[in-house]
Amino acid sequence: MAVRHQLIRRPPQALWAVLEDESRFHEWVVGTHSSCPGDGNWPKQGSTLNYTVRLGPKEVAGFTVVRRYEPPRFLELEAFSGPLGTARIAFDIRPWGENTLVILDEHPLSGMGGTLHNGALDMVLQLRHRRLLRRLAGVVEESAPQRGRETADA
Repeated sequence: MAVRHQLIRRPPQALWAVLEDESRFHEWVVGTHSSCPGDGNWPKQGSTLNYTVRLGPKEVAGFTVVRRYEPPRFLELEAFSGPLGTARIAFDIRPWGENTLVILDEHPLSGMGGTLHNGALDMVLQLRHRRLLRRLAGVVEESAPQRGRETADA
């Protein structure tokens, strides 16, 4: 199991604004080349998002299903990536003063990822999560002004 955390220097509602915008998925999910709406009303439970993953010159189509949507604390996704298999991706979102602490927990469920799941794969997931959470923090922090700054800069 690969668990990693990131402090985002914005309040939880700024993070939710990014998580709830399916058009921005590819901006912060590492490996995702493009994304587009699927079925339902993202990110309501049961809704889907379609995406492509680039593996060198090859593209793999996949989709993600929302399994748990409980703002302001939890978002759980199940990613279906063809031959790579499926994975559970859970975001635990906690207010941390005026900021947000995000705890990301991902583990393979089926397919190659599930079959080959071991400590080495968890290390690869940790590297991916480090990059994903940094990208997510960057998108959120660039999208939302810091509290107190919007009036100071005016």
